[in-house]
Amino acid sequence: MRWAEVQEKFPDEWVVFEATEAHSEDGLHCVESLTIIDRYDDSIEAMHRYKEIHRKQPAKEIYFLHTSRSDLKIKEKWAGFKRWR
Repeated sequence: MRWAEVQEKFPDEWVVFEATEAHSEDGLHCVESLTIIDRYDDSIEAMHRYKEIHRKQPAKEIYFLHTSRSDLKIKEKWAGFKRWR
């Protein structure tokens, strides 16, 4: 499903979704296609569901966003790891 379809189908809602097609571009993660997992009126409920899924399946690309957002270009944030010898 594309973001425009999600916005049309679930206006003014919080959605928890999995990115099924995405790429990186200039420090942004651009989601092209997604699968809706759940939808909520409340951001806190959406965040709890996101955390629950992320704990169980950390390798999946899961997000939660409000459908009023114009696009799915998400700023990438990298966490570094220090290696001790």
